[in-house]
Amino acid sequence: MSGTEAVPAATTVLLRDSSQGVETLMLRRNSKLAFAGGMWVFPGGRVDPGDTDPDHPDDEQITARRAAVREAQEESGLILEPDDLVVLSRWCPPPEAPRRFNTWFFVSAAPAIHDVEIDGGEIHDHQWIRPSDAIRLRQAGEIDIIPPTWITLQQLAVHANVEDALAAVGAAEPKLFTTKLIKMADGTAVTVWDPDAAYDTGDLDLPGPRNRLVMATDAWRWEVDDVLEVTGS
Repeated sequence: MSGTEAVPAATTVLLRDSSQGVETLMLRRNSKLAFAGGMWVFPGGRVDPGDTDPDHPDDEQITARRAAVREAQEESGLILEPDDLVVLSRWCPPPEAPRRFNTWFFVSAAPAIHDVEIDGGEIHDHQWIRPSDAIRLRQAGEIDIIPPTWITLQQLAVHANVEDALAAVGAAEPKLFTTKLIKMADGTAVTVWDPDAAYDTGDLDLPGPRNRLVMATDAWRWEVDDVLEVTGS
């Protein structure tokens, strides 16, 4: 398989309750950055050597938790505890991607005091926003996000409060999204994940299970068999 080796990384999806429902913290990256410049993202970044726990040097998840906590503090000023993070998913982009990050996605309740502080360098803006509202803004072309962020917002939009969201994530098997990119006849990009029928064959018309994101110009659409509701599709 061609492509650059995926760099270990970690992301934390921070949640808080509001009068309008669950909100998540999203940060807008500096538009001049090479990776995801100008995109709205969750706090996170690559794993550094110093994130390794000396007592558990070979435990990849412990290292990722420590990286997620460090990145959240650096990018938002918020202090988290590694043991409070709940594993949601892991993401690995397609081999043809110019920059590849093998990323753990964690979910956590925001700390009781969560006054966000950004540096104005790597991060240029922030907002607490309901997942369904972030989805709506992307559909309207008002914000830019990447597919892992989109799918994560979809997964969280169905929950009424933080307690329910954390309970559901904790009870579920973390999902692994190893991405393959396929183009439709009209040029529309489709990201496909196992067990989609097209994952091994590349045939988007093949009958069978669906787990794909169709990134049409007018709107994105997540086609997946194992969720009860998909907001914005």
